[in-house]
Amino acid sequence: MWANYIVQPEEDGRMGVVGAGPHGGLAGLAGVKGVGRATRRTPRMSDSQEGKIKLAFFVAIVGVTLTVLGVGTEFWVELATPKTWSNNQTCQTAHYGLWKGCTRTLWVDDIDPERESCGPADLPGESNCTYFKFFTNGDNAVIFKKTTHKNLNIAAAILAMIALSMMVMGAICITMSLSKGVPFFLKPASFCFILSGLLVLLSILVFHQSVLALLSSDHSIPLHHELSWSVACVGFAGAILIMGGILFLILSLPYSPWEKCLPKRNSSTT
Repeated sequence: MWANYIVQPEEDGRMGVVGAGPHGGLAGLAGVKGVGRATRRTPRMSDSQEGKIKLAFFVAIVGVTLTVLGVGTEFWVELATPKTWSNNQTCQTAHYGLWKGCTRTLWVDDIDPERESCGPADLPGESNCTYFKFFTNGDNAVIFKKTTHKNLNIAAAILAMIALSMMVMGAICITMSLSKGVPFFLKPASFCFILSGLLVLLSILVFHQSVLALLSSDHSIPLHHELSWSVACVGFAGAILIMGGILFLILSLPYSPWEKCLPKRNSSTT
């Protein structure tokens, strides 16, 4: 006897065949279950979405590079004495970052005549650089008779290191998303990059408070201070990382957030 067959529509619009006979029913149900498992697989990203993710990843990599450059250099702040403080042909300036500080002796003739303080620190002169002992002996550093507050300096360094670790985690998530071809890891990557950008900006604020605490520790030597280019790199990096995280968050959505704001076109039927 020929088995009867029933054509049933499936979820994805295709037609499935279910046998009505004693053996065809079980075989048909097994086939439908197999198709159901296939249709429930994680959707893979399209080529256009993959290209957008790579572009956003490039933006995040720029932020990571600027962060590494800023954290690894010692030009976060420059401290300068007045040019005429020592009453000779030289003057002193200092600059330091999260890990190391340097003092430089500059020639007054090389300094801009309109500048009242010694510097800038990139002028040629004798330099003496030492690493801070915050993380080894726990000793504070003394710069121009002013003492640092190691707790603030250590906090700024820890925030920067946590931010770098979050960047690494975000990069791993994006690499896995691109290798697997699924957008599942975009939201964790977005969280990592946004949090790292906020931590980087918070590190700058804590470091600035440490500079103010250093200046208020002693008033015997007047000093002029200004944040240098390393802080500028880290500040731009924080903004870029937050922007990259927002881009990953937008790309992880099943629809573009601005699509709902666009008016729907009425399709005319003939």
